[in-house]
Amino acid sequence: MTYTLTTTVDLPWAETLDRTRDALSAQGFGILTEINIRSTFETKLGAEAADAVGDYVILGACNPALASRALAAEPEIGALLPCNVVVRRTKDAGVTTVEAIDPQTMVQLSDAPSVKEVADDAGTRLRKALTDLGNSASK
Repeated sequence: MTYTLTTTVDLPWAETLDRTRDALSAQGFGILTEINIRSTFETKLGAEAADAVGDYVILGACNPALASRALAAEPEIGALLPCNVVVRRTKDAGVTTVEAIDPQTMVQLSDAPSVKEVADDAGTRLRKALTDLGNSASK
């Protein structure tokens, strides 16, 4: 089962991370949190664990209008909101991978029609952000 929307970008790590933030912003997503997994692993588990995971950041992206609609329809859906966008690259990789959970996973667990509408809208926006990100890398 595929549960993520994914693109690969042939740009340096830091540039991909910046462009990911920009692509999400262009689709109405703000970055509420940023978790640097590599840094956390290095601090808590050591350099070997950090090197094994490579460059890995989780962006907590939120589109407030979509989140508001989803929570109004079904307050419990907050646990499933498609907020995490991962930007990752292992040391041996030639490209950076950017992925987000497919909002349709929410629909599989909810019968609320308005949750499906939100998932469709969020999916369209996330796909556009990832497509634009991939296209910007080829310029």
